Amino acid sequence: MADRPTVRIDQPREVRQRFFRRPSSMSSEAFGVISEKFARFMGTPRFLIWMTIFVVVWLSWNTFLPAEAQFDPRSLNYTLLTLMLSLQASYAAPLILLAQNRQDDRDRVALEQDRVQAERALADTEFLTREVAALRIALRDTATRDFLRSELRQLMEDLEERGLEVRAREEEPAADQGDRAVP
Repeated sequence: MADRPTVRIDQPREVRQRFFRRPSSMSSEAFGVISEKFARFMGTPRFLIWMTIFVVVWLSWNTFLPAEAQFDPRSLNYTLLTLMLSLQASYAAPLILLAQNRQDDRDRVALEQDRVQAERALADTEFLTREVAALRIALRDTATRDFLRSELRQLMEDLEERGLEVRAREEEPAADQGDRAVP
């Protein structure tokens, strides 16, 4: 009894319909891939050429051969050909729609991925813009080579002036002492 699932009255049972079960050998993805390939083939020039050749041969056979050799006579308005083309169209339309729906799903996923990537690129761009602005602000406060040169020149000039003043002061006392010695 441990292998059997317990039946619970407070939960609804799963209803499985036997007639509408999907064959286990064919998944919906595999069927979708096959339908896309078929729809893609139906849109090729090769298919159109072969279909045209088939219809021309069919019409020629059932129009120009003797009545005993015809299997879909003109007198019956090519009923079998009409039935076959209608059957082909009735299957082709849903397969093409299925292929379009799958393509729409892929496009939707790709669009979402593109949107996420664009958002990421925008965030990266905004981050880099902020970083560049911060670097510009930081560089504005740093001394440039020309500024340093001008400041050093100014300092050199100031030092030279002070040196001249110091020399002048040093020479003054010696001159004053010489004047005092000769009274």
